[in-house]
Amino acid sequence: MSGNQTTTSELEPFGHGGDIETASGRFGIRSDAWLDYSANINPLGPPSQVMAALNDAFRSIVNYPDPGHRQLKQLLADKLAVTTDKLIIGNGAAECMALALLGLDIRKVGVVAPCFSEYTQLAEDFGAEVYTIIGREENGFRAELADLLPLLANVDLLFLGHPNNPTGLTYSLDQLRSIARGAEQSSTYLVLDEAFIDFIAPDQRATLLPELDNYPHVILIHSMTKFYAIPGLRLGYAIAEPRLIERMARKQVTWSVNGLALLAGQACLQPEVATYEEQTRELIAGEREFLREQLVHGLGWQVWPGEANFLLVRVAAPWTASLLQQALGPKAVMIRSCAMYEGLTERDIRIAVRGRTDNERLLQAFREVDEAREGLR
Repeated sequence: MSGNQTTTSELEPFGHGGDIETASGRFGIRSDAWLDYSANINPLGPPSQVMAALNDAFRSIVNYPDPGHRQLKQLLADKLAVTTDKLIIGNGAAECMALALLGLDIRKVGVVAPCFSEYTQLAEDFGAEVYTIIGREENGFRAELADLLPLLANVDLLFLGHPNNPTGLTYSLDQLRSIARGAEQSSTYLVLDEAFIDFIAPDQRATLLPELDNYPHVILIHSMTKFYAIPGLRLGYAIAEPRLIERMARKQVTWSVNGLALLAGQACLQPEVATYEEQTRELIAGEREFLREQLVHGLGWQVWPGEANFLLVRVAAPWTASLLQQALGPKAVMIRSCAMYEGLTERDIRIAVRGRTDNERLLQAFREVDEAREGLR
């Protein structure tokens, strides 16, 4: 058993990116002036259909939201080709994770580090014991099946990011099937966190969704906040067999998902949003490769080839994540320190993938602080 690192960055006291308020207080810069590369949100912003729906919906705040989330569930069921009794809507993906821990009465949780800190935080908050294995760096920090299968046999539930945060890397479909079969054999729940999978084209992504009926211990968790750029509304969902969904739903607080979030989710699932989805994937794929090339060949930094809308980067010594954050702060640029992730180092950062103008501004900031540091040596 191993505990995750708990050290937090000065600019990330809550252990997450996107904390503009803390950065503004630290550097005396207006909150609307920041170029935020510490949070992984679609750079296109919300679909126009979402903004229109919200503008038309403010009168509805006098009404309670539907506690059964029926319209959104039906739209999701149609899109995912599942029945509504296999879905639960949550106040962000994090609530769905919490409901799995509570509803399934989990006492032992497995994680593969480096990974999303909420896995461990939620487990410990709800009294579960956390067992950690560390993915091998030479394997992109993915876990080997030889390490994963014994872990599955020793825990009640395993969290696995796919794509993983902060690496952005995925498992193959054959690997997912092997892990899922291991979960079935040991009667262990396997929670596949697919919060960023929408950034991968449907014909290129590996997912157990079409064959979920074969794996009654598997739960898929999705976020709608990253891909559709609505993190302030908090919206996610889980897909699993009805028996598991029912147990999770018993632990959900009534009206935990607000009415505006439900309306935004319904707008995201309208057929005309398909163009926005395609534009997003095209933009992210191109700009992710552009950033990788510039960081590797321009600055000599190491970059892992993720598939999501962010990149894990190891900066060259003598830089550390903390020193780079402090150097970029006066330029109103935020990046995510990954020094607190178990399995990573003090030189590891995560950056979002944004549009070309923002990406060039980020790269210019990197070059400027790097040249200034060289001049002091």
